[in-house]
Amino acid sequence: MAKKTPEVDVSKHILVPKHIKLNDKEKASLLEKYKITLEELPRIFIDDPAVANLELTTDDVILVKRPSETAGITDFYRRVVK
Repeated sequence: MAKKTPEVDVSKHILVPKHIKLNDKEKASLLEKYKITLEELPRIFIDDPAVANLELTTDDVILVKRPSETAGITDFYRRVVK
């Protein structure tokens, strides 16, 4: 079954923060920096509309850059699950 492409790209909406897929080197660096395992990261579902335009597989890591009134831009990380 082919992956369904959404009619509207919600990632372009002003209220949806920027989502970036990390490569393997960046993912390993993140896990080592915080001394955590992949399973300890918060999850995001592979079919979440915010990441529908990224080519994702299970256990990829997503960097979410959220605007904050007090901290400027904050980085959050999510592990992709089914």
